[in-house]
Amino acid sequence: MKVRTSLRALKQKPGSVVVRRHGRVLVVNRTNPQWKSRQG
Repeated sequence: MKVRTSLRALKQKPGSVVVRRHGRVLVVNRTNPQWKSRQG
């Protein structure tokens, strides 16, 4: 999982889902798991 300051580009990719867990914003992509990241 990568840590990025901005998730705007990642959440526009096909298959991306924005999830909030434990106060953190995550982008989970099941079609391409290398785009999995969190903001922080």
